[in-house]
Amino acid sequence: MTKQTKLILDYMKVFGSISSLDAYKDLGVTRLSGRIFDLKKMGYNISSKFVSDKNRFGETVHFKQYSLEQ
Repeated sequence: MTKQTKLILDYMKVFGSISSLDAYKDLGVTRLSGRIFDLKKMGYNISSKFVSDKNRFGETVHFKQYSLEQ
């Protein structure tokens, strides 16, 4: 397991989910989807869903949020 995949796995265990913004700001990971792919390939059950939020301009944006299933 690479350092980034371990960081992401630990983050999801502590906080319940992770988005690409969380991964970048908190962990310095820029390719979250790639690391999620690696974790799934290792056998981890990770679900995803699209969530909506407002950006700094007040526009609605959509992005994926990943969660570790127990």
